[in-house]
Amino acid sequence: MGIAMTMQEYLKDNHVPYDIAKHNKTSNSEMTARVSHVPNTALAKGVVLKWDSSYILAVLPASRRVDLKKVRDIVGEKVELASEEEAAALFPDCDEGAVPIFGAPYHLPCVIDEGLEVSGDVYFEGGDHRTLVHVSHDGFERLMYGMPRGHISG
Repeated sequence: MGIAMTMQEYLKDNHVPYDIAKHNKTSNSEMTARVSHVPNTALAKGVVLKWDSSYILAVLPASRRVDLKKVRDIVGEKVELASEEEAAALFPDCDEGAVPIFGAPYHLPCVIDEGLEVSGDVYFEGGDHRTLVHVSHDGFERLMYGMPRGHISG
C-alpha cells in the first residue's frame, strides 16, 4: 500500500518534503521504531480518542502512552480510547490499526504531546504497517501549526 493518499496530498499541499522507507510488518509503534532503527522518541503515533460525541486524535512519541486525564485537562471534557473499528472507520485509506498522526486532512481535531517538540526529525507510519515516513522537525511543525499542545503522555 505505502503512504495513504490523504496523507500524501496533505504533505504535498503544505509543501513539506518527505521520504519513505519500507520495513517488515509490525504490530505496534515501538516495534516499528526498533525494526526501522529510529529512536522511539522520534517516532510519532496517533491514538484515537472518543471526545463528547466525536473523536480527537492524540499525537505522541511511540515510547509513551496517552494519559486520558491529561488530555481531559486540555480539552475540558471526558475522553476515552476509541475502538479499533471506530478508528478504522475514520481513516478509510489506511490499514486497520495504522492510525495517522494528522487529523486535519481527516477532519479531526488533534492534541500534540510536548515530547515531540524536543526531538529533531519526525517519523510516522504512512497508512500501513510497512511504510515509515520521515519529515524534518520544521516540516512537522508546519503540518501541525495551530494544534493545541500539552503534556498528554505518561
